[in-house]
Amino acid sequence: MKLNSNISAVVTGGASGLGEATARNLAAKGVKVGIFDMNEERGEMVAKDIGGVFAKVDVSDNDSVDAGFEKVRAVIGQERIMVNCAGIGGGMKTASRKRDTGEIMAHDPSYYIRIININLIGSFLCASKSAAGMMALDPTDPDGERGVIINTASVAAQDGQIGQVAYAASKGGILSMALPMARDLAREGIRVNTILPGFYETPIYEQMKPEVKESLRAHVQFPNRFGQPSEYGDLVAFMCEHTYLNGEYIRTDAGARMPPR
Repeated sequence: MKLNSNISAVVTGGASGLGEATARNLAAKGVKVGIFDMNEERGEMVAKDIGGVFAKVDVSDNDSVDAGFEKVRAVIGQERIMVNCAGIGGGMKTASRKRDTGEIMAHDPSYYIRIININLIGSFLCASKSAAGMMALDPTDPDGERGVIINTASVAAQDGQIGQVAYAASKGGILSMALPMARDLAREGIRVNTILPGFYETPIYEQMKPEVKESLRAHVQFPNRFGQPSEYGDLVAFMCEHTYLNGEYIRTDAGARMPPR
């Protein structure tokens, strides 16, 4: 798919981090961009910067997602690109023991459900509703391509750390959606791919103590640094333009493998 001013895109989590970098990268190539995010102030600012449109959306809520698409499409039209970057992290063991009292506790179910709802179900809701809209469009090329969906998993989907059982499950689910979703939409000319980012300079990692970041960086091969969000945005653009890439996932982690903790 050629990226130009005739193409529209929706980016969830587009107010910061990987989502913001993606929105800015696509806009720089002429694409009209809609941003879904819960951070209204930041989202409006980014949308203004790139000449896009913002909608405050809770991706885990069906009605909120519907309202977001309605608002964005009224301004930039039906999107041909859907990029899911919205998500949350956190840590909690499957079961744990308090060091001071010895009390044994199971994983908090509400915490697990919240991460699954936002990361996995949110990605699916947005992808499914976007695909339904894309199906009504005319193809853009002789191959019959109508659109592309890019979901964001994580290297935690394959090597999750201690305390990441909920997060890894949510990202593993996103990874597992790639091929069946691509097969579901193949006859409609809609491609689906997944990105598994490693350690990137995003708000989550920026809040870490320097010694924690340094311990993680020690597992990065080359280049021995955290990734820049702009590099993620570059990969999204590549996936959009490389029409023969479908039903696949790409790790972008400089050869890192996450340690147990």
